[in-house]
Amino acid sequence: FKCRSRSSPLGHRTGGRFRGAGTRVAVQVSAVEVNTPEEIFVENGTDAKLPCTFTSVEVISSAASVSWSFQPEGAATRISFFYYFNGKPYPGKDIPFKDRITWAGDLNKKDASISISNMQFRDNGTYICDVKNPPDIVVKPGEIRVRVVEKDSLPAFPIAMVAGIVIGTVTGLSPLISIVVCLVIRKNNSKKRYSGDPDIDARLGM
Repeated sequence: FKCRSRSSPLGHRTGGRFRGAGTRVAVQVSAVEVNTPEEIFVENGTDAKLPCTFTSVEVISSAASVSWSFQPEGAATRISFFYYFNGKPYPGKDIPFKDRITWAGDLNKKDASISISNMQFRDNGTYICDVKNPPDIVVKPGEIRVRVVEKDSLPAFPIAMVAGIVIGTVTGLSPLISIVVCLVIRKNNSKKRYSGDPDIDARLGM
């Protein structure tokens, strides 16, 4: 992105030098890219971490800031409920998340995540993460759709995944098992067919 400004027709002074009419100044501006999951499921009454990371070509300075807002399910407006600036979190006071917000990020690691304790069904909705790192600007904030579900309704380990692992393991070991069985049978048959001299067998260790 390029931001261009044109001086006034009368000209002006910048840095002790006079710039005449029509002089243009170009300032290079980059974009901050914010990354969040599209959707997460949280059990009612548990804590939820809302992941938000970003990329910026500029060095993270004290001017960097993070703001979070919330759009309830079915609502048309957003509620700003958290702000982080100069190493300090500023959670809102008169909000649905009062005393439940914790800063869980690290701007030096380009992490702008937060945590919300004791999630409730009324917390269903879209959460928006906005990061600024001057002179970089945000093209599009990250959005997470949070769905609060009944407690113990989320499986600890997906059954389909377990079935897939078992089937894959059995299928992969089948050829090896067949080879071992064939070798054992062949060895037993060889012993049964052999009828040699016992003294020679003893010397050979058979």
